[in-house]
Amino acid sequence: MIRSLIISLALLFTTAAGAAERPFSVEAFAALQQQGGPVLVFIHADWCPTCKKQDIILGELLKESDFANYSVLRVDFDSQRDVVQSFGVKYQSTLIVFRGKSEVGRSTADTNRGSIATLLRRAL
Repeated sequence: MIRSLIISLALLFTTAAGAAERPFSVEAFAALQQQGGPVLVFIHADWCPTCKKQDIILGELLKESDFANYSVLRVDFDSQRDVVQSFGVKYQSTLIVFRGKSEVGRSTADTNRGSIATLLRRAL
């Protein structure tokens, strides 16, 4: 039972690509920005069907070698309202892409694989 709980928790914080997905924190975000690589901030709600579709698409895309260097930070729309507001976001299912300290694109409620891939490519 404990083993399956540990495996479930590990899967919760790992995308299908194996890329580490972490809960958003100001410190983690600042450190990733300092490193200068591509960062996806995903404003997510567990109850949101659009977010669930985006999870599947992101899991597929992040398996691709083009996106292997991405770091993903998940913001909980309901419990991290201050973070949501700091990004100027009004709705869950918002994807924000950064290259270093610069925001290079965002989208809300997009479930089109092609346009999400295009958004992710902006930070490469």
